[in-house]
Amino acid sequence: MARLLIVTPNPAIDVTYAVARQRLGETLRVQDVRRLPGGKGINVARVLRALGGDVATLQPLGGASGDWVADRLARLGVPVLPWTIAGETRTTVAVVDGDAHPTLLAEPGPALSDAEWAEAGDAVARAVRAGDWVVVAGSFPPGTTPERIASLVAAAHARGARIAVDTSGPMLLAAAEAGADVVKANEGEVAEATGHDDRDAALRLLARSGAVVVMSRGARGALLRTPDGAVHEQPAVPGVDGNPTGAGDAATAGLIAALAAGLGPRDALAWAAVCGAAAVLSPVAGEIDVDALPLLSARLSPPPSHPLPRADPDWRPAP
Repeated sequence: MARLLIVTPNPAIDVTYAVARQRLGETLRVQDVRRLPGGKGINVARVLRALGGDVATLQPLGGASGDWVADRLARLGVPVLPWTIAGETRTTVAVVDGDAHPTLLAEPGPALSDAEWAEAGDAVARAVRAGDWVVVAGSFPPGTTPERIASLVAAAHARGARIAVDTSGPMLLAAAEAGADVVKANEGEVAEATGHDDRDAALRLLARSGAVVVMSRGARGALLRTPDGAVHEQPAVPGVDGNPTGAGDAATAGLIAALAAGLGPRDALAWAAVCGAAAVLSPVAGEIDVDALPLLSARLSPPPSHPLPRADPDWRPAP
């Protein structure tokens, strides 16, 4: 199976506070606290690892909080490639109560220097080989220019690896124009990045350099456009309620796991829906119950035509 390098340009310590009810302007008593390494890419990596993928992560880490992220990922069995920065790794806080959509407070993160970005490109080039996948997921640090994502695409392709980018804004369009193999975003992000409210026009713009374009649509599922213009639509798994935080990241993991295993676009999109649904059932982003996947896949109509290969089905995170 292909190796998977997951790049998180703007990682964080994700803190989740559980409260009885969210109330603006009032003192809230926290009933439970969870702290985990966070950022879209790290969530993607943790789900891929739960699926048995051969995963390593690359993210800029600095200060005591960066040391904590690296240590915790190591405890979870996820290898961390070195990318040390001068700034302090950020923190994000999610407030959940089981009734309303979670409230998320996200720090911007530290800006990266030219030398720190160059270190990232060198790390990608050292880590991957032909047939591997690089996944760049999440927001970018303040001040990042589109040339940065283009350099990561070039570094992956120079080694014969494929690259998927799950982001938003100018970086999404820049990734597509740089020749990323897959670009993924939600419906609003696609419209914002392309300036097109017309779906087909937006997808054509993102695909004009040969990318597979994946657009998530929340409860309405997702669609995938292949470079030849074919569009595959996938409804969401029905009857799933819970915490939507991190569902998109798990969907990205399911999509990439399927593509890396050689499955076709329809199956890849179906497994994205299944893994996204599994994440909704988890109270914390970056976690799925792999034992729930067969039941969730059976709810799709039609279900995936091929199973999702798992290199290590007995693997579980370290406590």
